[in-house]
Amino acid sequence: MNTKTITLIVITAFVLLLGGCGCSSYNGLVSGDQGVKRSWSDVETNYQRRADLYNSVIKTIEGSANFEKSTLKEVLAARASATQIKVDINDPATLQKFQTAQGQLQSSFGRLMAIAESYPDLKTTKSFQDFQAQIEGTENRINIARKDYNSAVEGYNLQVRQFPNNIFAGMFHFGEKAYYQADAGTENAPDIKFNIK
Repeated sequence: MNTKTITLIVITAFVLLLGGCGCSSYNGLVSGDQGVKRSWSDVETNYQRRADLYNSVIKTIEGSANFEKSTLKEVLAARASATQIKVDINDPATLQKFQTAQGQLQSSFGRLMAIAESYPDLKTTKSFQDFQAQIEGTENRINIARKDYNSAVEGYNLQVRQFPNNIFAGMFHFGEKAYYQADAGTENAPDIKFNIK
């Protein structure tokens, strides 16, 4: 074999090796990206389930005579705000807006439930009790979905940042995804005071 043939074989082997690595890296990045999108879809599905349950509880409470309308209006406004935000998982700012809106909805709904506790006729209705159990289960599902999303983001972000995938990620414009973060203030223990006399 002459030098040109050997050089051609080496170049061909190098190109095939690089192409194989590139295809493998690209396909891995695409799989990771789709895994993150699927996990986020699970998060959104569970938040939608919660919003639907909240709506059903609100309708049940609205039927209760003399219920505090201002608190009910606050929950309705927070629900409307939370369901209108569209999240782009490639944009951490939209994820943060979504988290903030969901936190406001959960907070206003918590106040509504606390007020509902002082209405004995409402507390004893079967549908209200069923909603309370379903909401607790939904909150657990949301926590699991958020955890699964963060696990998918972690796996994907590792693919994007590790060598040699980071070269191909940059070439094909695969960037890191944002994690779902705890609501502001949750790192502090709640201040609980009992007025026992």
